[in-house]
Amino acid sequence: MTLDGCPTVRFSTAELPEKDRITIWRDYYCRMLMKLDIEPINDVPLECAILTRTLPGVHMMSTAMSPTRITRTREFLSENNGDFIFVINQTGSVNVRARNREILLREGDALLMSTSEVKVFDRPVHGGSLSFRMSRSTLSPIVPNVDDLVMQLIPQRIEALKLLAGYAAPLFNDIALTSPEFRRTAVNHLHDLIALSLGSAHDSPGGSRLPAARLEMAKAFIVENSHQRDLSVGGVAAQFGLTPRNLQRLFENEGTTFSEFLLARRLNHAHRMLTEPRLALSAVATIAYDAGFGDLSYFNRSFKRHFGATPRDVRRSLVKSAVSTRHTPTSDI
Repeated sequence: MTLDGCPTVRFSTAELPEKDRITIWRDYYCRMLMKLDIEPINDVPLECAILTRTLPGVHMMSTAMSPTRITRTREFLSENNGDFIFVINQTGSVNVRARNREILLREGDALLMSTSEVKVFDRPVHGGSLSFRMSRSTLSPIVPNVDDLVMQLIPQRIEALKLLAGYAAPLFNDIALTSPEFRRTAVNHLHDLIALSLGSAHDSPGGSRLPAARLEMAKAFIVENSHQRDLSVGGVAAQFGLTPRNLQRLFENEGTTFSEFLLARRLNHAHRMLTEPRLALSAVATIAYDAGFGDLSYFNRSFKRHFGATPRDVRRSLVKSAVSTRHTPTSDI
């Protein structure tokens, strides 16, 4: 809840007194904060849980709720600035009405909407959704004729849409994105995947960027999990809805392979640990295992081939450097 001004915030009707639940949720959370109205339908008590996080350039929200009708009427439009909201319906179904159109969102389907328009959501059964709010100035430059795509169904079969949902979910974790650089990179990926989802669904230019987006996300996942000794091309491919062969092709298009990329990452990680003074007493074998290697002989061979020196050579150079530093006179100036 305190991550450099980008906290994850949670709201739930379960935290409210049952007798005042609807009134408090409608008047405060919905009308005051989100500028919309809500009411339970089908004689089902209101249940709603919201997970929300604001990052530079995008506001993410994950919701789970009972059967409800959500409306944005004209009285709530005065404060809106023409932002866009990209919604992925994850479970259940939703009927959306706006622009004199009615769209049925089944599980996995998506839709782009404008905050400056009247709209009605009918969710007849329990379900959940994932949404992204972005400014017009963010989306317009990367999505040609973006206004024409509002209230157009984006079916769940679109590959970029599946990647977007999988990529966004971990970003609600408060321990993720601990630096401004990580946050900027993550937001750029979100923007790209939303643009690709819109472009792929309507055959607009930009589809050629999808392989690059996939590869970047796969690399980021490998970097984050390279210490896991059972990390495999099959496991990483499954994480992003790809076949192992498809993932291998993405690396081959860059003139490398999955195994080469993973090996280089692990070797670089091991080298950093070997040159870290606070780990000077750690055994080379321990460092190798911590970097993701399961075979010490293979680690030693690969390390020498990559760096031109053995792990112990690197460790000895660190010790010599430390001794030299201790015996070097320092200046009082």
